[in-house]
Amino acid sequence: MAIEIKVPTVGESINEVTLTKWLKKDGEWVERDEVVAELESEKATFEINAEQAGILHTLAKEEQDLKIGDVVATIDETAQKPAGKEAPGKESAPVAETKPQAQPAEKNEAKKESKQDVQKDVKATPVAAAILADKKVDVSKVNATGSHGKITKNDVLDALSNPGRVIGKELFSREETTQKMSNLRRTISRRLVEAKNSTAMLTTFNEVDMSAIMELRAKYKEIFKKTHEINLGFMSFFSKACCFALQEWPSVNAQIDGDNLIFHDYVDISIAVSSPKGLVVPVIRNAESLSMAEIEKEVAQLAVKARDSKLTIEEMTGGTFTITNGGVFGSLMSTPILNIPQSAILGMHNIVERPVAIKGQVVIRPMMYIALSYDHRVIDGRESVSFLVRVKEMLEKPEQLLFGKDPVKALLQL
Repeated sequence: MAIEIKVPTVGESINEVTLTKWLKKDGEWVERDEVVAELESEKATFEINAEQAGILHTLAKEEQDLKIGDVVATIDETAQKPAGKEAPGKESAPVAETKPQAQPAEKNEAKKESKQDVQKDVKATPVAAAILADKKVDVSKVNATGSHGKITKNDVLDALSNPGRVIGKELFSREETTQKMSNLRRTISRRLVEAKNSTAMLTTFNEVDMSAIMELRAKYKEIFKKTHEINLGFMSFFSKACCFALQEWPSVNAQIDGDNLIFHDYVDISIAVSSPKGLVVPVIRNAESLSMAEIEKEVAQLAVKARDSKLTIEEMTGGTFTITNGGVFGSLMSTPILNIPQSAILGMHNIVERPVAIKGQVVIRPMMYIALSYDHRVIDGRESVSFLVRVKEMLEKPEQLLFGKDPVKALLQL
């Protein structure tokens, strides 16, 4: 009897998915609970497992759009297990690991030897050989056009005049390729346009002197890693600062629901992460209740899941405020787009040493521009600017992140 493998229900609002990759081939033996395929919805990537052991017969094709409940494959559980086919286990694991490790080394050695042989046994005219030696040109990047594969003077000059040319690609090529947009990319496109068209979005800017945070990280990063087994990054500082500021200015942490405003007494921070398949925003729940180390661990865990396309819909659903860090890609300044239905998003940027005036003196400090994009229907200018100023104050004096106030003012009950 053939067992049908169907597209499972992955969320209330999701009706369609895309089969991105078959991990097992048609006619191949599969074990029970073995992953056979990867599916991608508009929000996340998930796997399909074999319900029973048997021979797999695929019905759907890669990059095919499927409805919830569609049959993607069948498993013939009555088929006999092929001779010599063993279930994945401890004994087969080392064999699978050793081959891929050995092959690249052999290939690299072969490449080195072949490259050296080519350099020694160059077939070139005397003038071409002289130019090759003088300019130290890699002969593998020279296209030989002379008789019997001989490199001519013009071949070497052509290689020198086009240093950025990709070998094997024609100059002035105008080829185009068409690729179908994934469900995730289509969803990102739709939501970005919706955010621009359905909100009164505005952006306010400020700059932060990162000296105190950088000195603190340099001083405590080793003991922090040894104590908590996680690196001390910038995201925990920004998350804690935002948590305190959001509780002082609750409208920045609110959202519109029809004719009502929903205010949250908790902070679920969405962290924008670039994954191989597009931008995703996993959520750190109750960030206001987490320590610096706990925030760093959550960020690291979610980033790994995003990179491996293992995020679940639950991990990307919700969120009351978003932080995005374009600085990791070198961005100096930008206006981030709202992650609807949220009302605000904070943009971090690159840290650059710049001259700044402090007490009448020009000094060099590591500065970062920060940007807050917000929905003006929910948040007024006073609230948005005050929120950003509060974040700036706590980042420049990180001791305030202990309980959200200046220690001296707390002591004096001011």
